Amino acid sequence: MSTMQHLAHFADLAAGYDGFILDLWGVIHDGVTPYPGAVDCLAQLKSLGKPTVLLSNAPRRSTVAQAAMRGMGIADDAYTGILTSGEATHRMLRDRTDPFFATLGNRVYHLGPERDRNVFDTLPLTQVATPAEADFVLNTGPDDLGSTTDLDSWTPLLQACRDAGLPMVCANPDLEVIRGGNRLICAGLLTQGYEAIGGQARWIGKPDPAIYAPVLAMLGVHPARVLAVGDALRTDIAGATAAGLASCWVLGGIHAEDLGTDPARIDAAAGAAGLAPVACLPAFVW
Repeated sequence: MSTMQHLAHFADLAAGYDGFILDLWGVIHDGVTPYPGAVDCLAQLKSLGKPTVLLSNAPRRSTVAQAAMRGMGIADDAYTGILTSGEATHRMLRDRTDPFFATLGNRVYHLGPERDRNVFDTLPLTQVATPAEADFVLNTGPDDLGSTTDLDSWTPLLQACRDAGLPMVCANPDLEVIRGGNRLICAGLLTQGYEAIGGQARWIGKPDPAIYAPVLAMLGVHPARVLAVGDALRTDIAGATAAGLASCWVLGGIHAEDLGTDPARIDAAAGAAGLAPVACLPAFVW
């Protein structure tokens, strides 16, 4: 397995690649504010003429994620393109060309907050109030009426979906996220719980290599010259690896509490996951 470089600055890597796939939450911002230096890093890459596409497991449309970034002071022209797992889910629900989606039916139970309804609200679907009325469940994560930290509190609802035999669409494969310093559970953890009780689920987003094809098309760079940057081993680094792309692991996001700055622990964590990013950085800074 190749040796991971421990670097302090992204500039040390930038010259070796022509295009970049950047995770959003954990690399560029924490859901509330941009990380120090991240916006400058985007500007430096833009000044070098190197395209950047943001690839996020956010369970909302790309335009909604962009609007949130504008609210944080990250302009649309700071990057080349964006794709969210919510956008990919919307397109698959719309087009129904994938065999799993072709059989879903049109009565949807939405497990998730109101703010994520944009994933499906313009589609010819009927939203129903209970799992028993639904053809499938769209999972965008814990809603605002339940716990955002306790998985067990969701067991009765997941069991009701299972009792109804509902296939689940997971629009965010992340298990948890750090928002403004707080660790919250995501749709992926609910989906794991659903599969554990025998439910059928389809995950949309990283680490599925399929999500990288439209992103590479946006970049227009040969895959051998692309570097994927992310903070989560399970989604960002594993997804890049599955897609045959080089990766850089940013340590200041989801793994910061566990690993700190100890190089031996950082190397061991990557090795235990069977992953070999080309480099790691404390943060996405130039």
